[in-house]
Amino acid sequence: MSVNLKRIHHVAYRCHDAKETVEFYQRVLNMDFQLAIAENEVPSTKEPDPYMHVFLDAGMGNVLAFFELPNSPKMGRDEQTPIWVQHIAFEVDSLDALLAAKTHIEEQGLDVLGPVNHGIFKSIYFFDPNGHRIELAAHTGTPEQMKQLHDVAPLMLEEWSQTKRAPNHAAWLHEG
Repeated sequence: MSVNLKRIHHVAYRCHDAKETVEFYQRVLNMDFQLAIAENEVPSTKEPDPYMHVFLDAGMGNVLAFFELPNSPKMGRDEQTPIWVQHIAFEVDSLDALLAAKTHIEEQGLDVLGPVNHGIFKSIYFFDPNGHRIELAAHTGTPEQMKQLHDVAPLMLEEWSQTKRAPNHAAWLHEG
């Protein structure tokens, strides 16, 4: 039997303050606060470690969740990984929606980078109150471009695996 996934049930990150985090995602990204689970003992490990686990609707059945862990050391980030690498990316309907979102987010007092052109989509970037980098992306690519990228993906991965240099199979993404 093989695994047959339906979708991502939820993706969980850590936060400094659950209430502040929920309010941020409600205000900035219009996400619905779906539910909260709080325990004084971790169900999977039975460790006595109180936590608040909050779940937010990220659209189309996708859920973004956070844990507040008051008895754990202050959260940080992986200092060995560049700050631009780890991020949470959400899709918006169009380039117009992306530009409107940028205006709205800037009106919330946040610094926004972009739009950045990635060839098949454009993105903006900002940070949540926990230091998590957030990306909003609007697709701009054609079905033909997406098929071309899909077709060369195995070749690109194999070349990368051998050389650790960017293959040129999709260089057209950043031309012109």
